[in-house]
Amino acid sequence: MEKYIDTIRQAFDSIRSQKLRAFFTLLSIVIGVFAIMFAGSLVTSIDNTVKNQIEELGQSTFFIYRIPNIMMGGHDWRKYAQRSEINLRVFENFKKKMDPSVIITGMAKSMGMTIKHNDKNTDPDVTLAGTDDNYFLTSNYDVQEGRALTSSDIEYKRNVAIIGNDVIVKIFPGENPIGKEIKINNKPFTVIGTLKPKGAILGQSQDNVVMIPLSQFLTYYASDWYSDITIIVRAPDKIALPYLVDEAVGAMRTVRNLKPWQENDFEIETNESLADQFSSLTNFLSYFGFFSGLIALIAAGVGITNIMLITVKERTREIGIRKAVGAKKRWILTHFISETIVLTMIGGLIGVLLGIVAGGLLGLVAGTSFSLSTKWIIISLSISLVLGLISGVMPAYRAASLDPV
Repeated sequence: MEKYIDTIRQAFDSIRSQKLRAFFTLLSIVIGVFAIMFAGSLVTSIDNTVKNQIEELGQSTFFIYRIPNIMMGGHDWRKYAQRSEINLRVFENFKKKMDPSVIITGMAKSMGMTIKHNDKNTDPDVTLAGTDDNYFLTSNYDVQEGRALTSSDIEYKRNVAIIGNDVIVKIFPGENPIGKEIKINNKPFTVIGTLKPKGAILGQSQDNVVMIPLSQFLTYYASDWYSDITIIVRAPDKIALPYLVDEAVGAMRTVRNLKPWQENDFEIETNESLADQFSSLTNFLSYFGFFSGLIALIAAGVGITNIMLITVKERTREIGIRKAVGAKKRWILTHFISETIVLTMIGGLIGVLLGIVAGGLLGLVAGTSFSLSTKWIIISLSISLVLGLISGVMPAYRAASLDPV
C-alpha cells in the first residue's frame, strides 16, 4: 500500500514541477467532463421537476387533445392539421356520454394577452385560460382569496376572472384585487379570486395567468386566438384509470362520428405517458451533452498522450538513473500511468464540481429543483479514469523500454 501511495505522491510532484503544461492538459479534461456533468445534472433537475409537477396532478388524471401535446419529430403534421377541432359542442356531448360521477373539465388557452386596470397594464405575455367549475378539482392550482368559478358563472356567462400573483403585482400593487374590474382586450371582467403563487418552471412563470369562464373565452377570444379545448378527466383512483380511458375513447369516437375502421382523430395522454414523452426529450439532451463532452475528452486524450511522450523524452536521464539503480520495468510503467491517471482525475473532479455548480445555477434561474445525480458523477469520473489509463499506456511503455545507458 505504501508503495502505491509513494507512486501517487511522485506523480503529484511531477505535475507540480510542470505547472503550465499540467494546466493546459487539465483545461481540456475539465471542459470535456464539465460538458458531460453540466448536461447530466441540468437534465436530471429538469426531469425531476417536471415529474413532480405531473405527480401533483395525480396519477388518475388523463387529457384529451386534438394533436399530441409533445412531438419529437416523425409526425405527420398534415394529418393533425386536418383533424376537426375539439370545440364546446364536442366537449358538452362528451360529458353527457361519460359517467356523471367522473370529474371532467375543459380548458382553452391563449398566450400573449395584456390585462388592464385603470391606468396600469401588464406586459403582453399573460396566459388567458378559459375553464369551467371543475378545473380546480383536476389541476394543481388553488384559490388563495375569493372563490373559484361555479357552474352558474359558466351557465349565465358572467364576466368574472381569477388572477395570478404576477398580474396582481403589475396592476394591483398594494391593494386587494377582489371585486375590482380588469379589462382583457377592452372586455370588462370582475376579479372574484386570486391564485396561490406557484413560482416558475423552466423559466416560465406559472403565476402570470388569468382564468375566466370557458363560455366567455370562446365568445370573446376563440375567433381571434384559435385554440382547441383540452378535456381533462380524473378517474376515482389509479385502478379505474385504464377502464375510464377505454370508456373515454369510445365516447369521443361516438361524438366525432368515427367509423369502426377509422383511426382516432384525437390524442389521449395520461400523466405517466406525458412524463415518459418528456423523459425522451431530456434523454436526447443528456445524450447530446454526453457525446459533446466525449469528443472533447477524446481530443484531450490525444493531447495528454503527446504531452506525456514529450515528458518521457525530457526525463530520459531520470528514467536511466532509476533503471541503473535497479528500478524494474513494471515500476517505471506504473509510475507514468499513475501520473497520467492522477492528472486526468484532478481534471475530472474539477469538471464535475464546475458542472454541478453551473447546472444548479442554471436550474435556479429556470425555476427547477436542484437534483444531484450520482450516476453522472460516476460516469464522469469513470471516463476520466479510463482516459488516463489509455492515454498513459503508450508513453509509460516507451519510458519503461528505454535503455539505461
